[in-house]
Amino acid sequence: MLSKALLRLGRGAARHPWRVIAAWLIATTLAVLAAVAFGGRTADSMTAPGLDSQRAAELIERAGTGQEGMTAQVVVTPLDGGATFFDDDGARTALTRLRAEVKRLPHVLGTSDPAGALDTGRDTAVRGGLVSADGRIAVVRVQYPDQSRLSAEDLDALVGLGDRLRAELPLRIEMGGNLFYAFSDPDGGVSELIGLLAAAAILFLAFGSLVAAALPIGMAVFGLTIGVATMTVLAGVTEVPTFAPVLGSMVGLGVGIDYALFVLARHREYLARGLDPQAAAGRAVATAGRPVVFAGGTVVVSILGLAVANVPFMTVGGVAVSIVVLIMVVASVTLLPAFLGAAGPRLARAGRIGRALQTRKPGRLARRRDPAAGAAGWRRWIGHVSRHPVPYALGAAGLLLTATLPVLGLRVGLPDDGSLPQSRTERRAYDLVAEGFGPGTNGPLVIAADPSGDRGVVDRLVGAVAADPGIASVAPTHIDRASGIATLVVFPTTSPQDKATADTIARLRTDVLPTAIGHGPARAHVGGAAASLSDVGQRTSQRLPVLVVTVLAMSFLLLMLVFRSILVPLKAVLLNLLSIGAAYGIMVAVFQWGWGGALIGLEATVPIVSFIPMFLFAILFGLSMDYEVFLLSRVREEYLRTGDNGTAIVEGVSRTARIITSAALIMVAVFLSFAVADDPSTKMFGLGLATAIFIDATVVRMVLVPATMTLLGRTNWWLPKWLDRMLPRGPVGTDDTDAESTGEAPRPRLVDR
Repeated sequence: MLSKALLRLGRGAARHPWRVIAAWLIATTLAVLAAVAFGGRTADSMTAPGLDSQRAAELIERAGTGQEGMTAQVVVTPLDGGATFFDDDGARTALTRLRAEVKRLPHVLGTSDPAGALDTGRDTAVRGGLVSADGRIAVVRVQYPDQSRLSAEDLDALVGLGDRLRAELPLRIEMGGNLFYAFSDPDGGVSELIGLLAAAAILFLAFGSLVAAALPIGMAVFGLTIGVATMTVLAGVTEVPTFAPVLGSMVGLGVGIDYALFVLARHREYLARGLDPQAAAGRAVATAGRPVVFAGGTVVVSILGLAVANVPFMTVGGVAVSIVVLIMVVASVTLLPAFLGAAGPRLARAGRIGRALQTRKPGRLARRRDPAAGAAGWRRWIGHVSRHPVPYALGAAGLLLTATLPVLGLRVGLPDDGSLPQSRTERRAYDLVAEGFGPGTNGPLVIAADPSGDRGVVDRLVGAVAADPGIASVAPTHIDRASGIATLVVFPTTSPQDKATADTIARLRTDVLPTAIGHGPARAHVGGAAASLSDVGQRTSQRLPVLVVTVLAMSFLLLMLVFRSILVPLKAVLLNLLSIGAAYGIMVAVFQWGWGGALIGLEATVPIVSFIPMFLFAILFGLSMDYEVFLLSRVREEYLRTGDNGTAIVEGVSRTARIITSAALIMVAVFLSFAVADDPSTKMFGLGLATAIFIDATVVRMVLVPATMTLLGRTNWWLPKWLDRMLPRGPVGTDDTDAESTGEAPRPRLVDR
């Protein structure tokens, strides 16, 4: 039985704390050493099998033009604001030297030559998109091989060269391109530290003890170190997306501290009853640890469900984040009870600072430290909601539905470098290119065509594409002599993240290219970074309903198994959908409409990153199940003990409200610390997770849950007898046998469901 195993595990760890802590220290050291010896760097490859952009990349690779590889661009302008490359020999000489130095970098296949084009003629340089029409801005385009042959060292070499040449040449030098996107270090570090400090402050306010506040933080740091090190090792074997460490840190810190908080709260309850620390730790792991295991398993399974998208980078990212969550679950039932055993009876009382605060402010603050007083306050609130369930249920549901309405205008895409802060060189390069050549130059499309013997198809393609209103210009066509494959680099009139660009891509595929090719054997595909990201967005949008149905069905079945009810899991699924929908709506309002964007450092409106809605749904549904299980487990205990639905709701919710609120505040603080990062994707993850958890722990758990459970009455726990006989006993201990295994007083079993 799970509860018995957890009881023995927790008690054993508390009895031999230093052995367990030493084992975790050794495991952490080995994980870090393995990351140093065998780890790799994260990288992004926004491709997926079967997409039109992927077929274009395959054709380009067959042609051997090198355009299937990574690119960078070095954007320069004379430091003298009045000078131009047309008439300033010094600036042109500096441009020639810069291009030569870039060409000598490792793995560089070739570079464009704006200075050479100027020597040929002004019109040549302008038509080639190498020098702006006013002569003030020049672009050196750098071609690298395929991403698999590159590493972050190539980006470091380019950035280092730019830093050196800025001090030596009379040029302003900025850099961008997908080399930066693939190998830039993800946001983190400072955000993680801010989140940890905020969590420590909330834990201290909750427990009034520095020791009690330090234990969950210490456990989370151990788990996060091993988790991130494991991600690094995984990156040495396969391609781990750059957002995975950031998202893993966010989710890992949040769930790790939350899980530790629930176990620690139960441990202090048992200490207050007079149990010795070892027995209290074992009992806490056996009771609170069961929902931890169940909730953590739900999070892991939900995230692994991302595989239904059939997008490799999302699948690998989901596996990486799941590893961190799994490590946190293991730490909660092994390392944490070891900490509890080492701390001894000190956790039963407030620390010196907590007692001093209570002495200085004996009134309201002392009542806050008193669990009974806190529970009484929550009991009054839940009783009030239970006496007026209809207005509270309708009002809360209406509020969440209103917050969900902006989802109707949700637009997926990928924020381009124009959404980065001005402090980033990628943003400054983006602005210079847009100013000198037009916004579409920042996101060129690459059309790959296989004529298959049709000699006139390339000319027809060039004419048809150039005539499209969404295309600003078409670069000279390159035709591979061996394969006959032609590649056309075309520049849209709009920026990469603009909806009009996605419309142009769709129009090229459905109308322009088929008309130019006709019914012959020739074929053509639209590729390039902007097309790849648009394709991935469509793929994830198409597969999101599959993920939603899968996760909902799985959650319903698991909750039915746990709580022996039909309506409780159905209600939980619907309420979780409401909180997630409201979080989506707020994200649309902030990022697409710009409402309050300045508060998190958002400098321009951006579309929602294509893969974030799917990731958020998987993660948030799993996290929402945490609170659902913790709260309903206590309600179920009270119902089995008393047989009275109203009493069970008031007692169960009020006894868990303080812990759930503290846990939610910790998660919100951790997630919001990432919402101020530079990268818009990190901002979306942070704000979306924080918003959903806040709504879930307040409006849903403290208003909608008691209101709806009051309205349903005893039918909350209705389960057909034939189904009850078929289902095995739940894994989180809602029946008598689990109570007996942990030493609790047996509770009467209800047979009239």
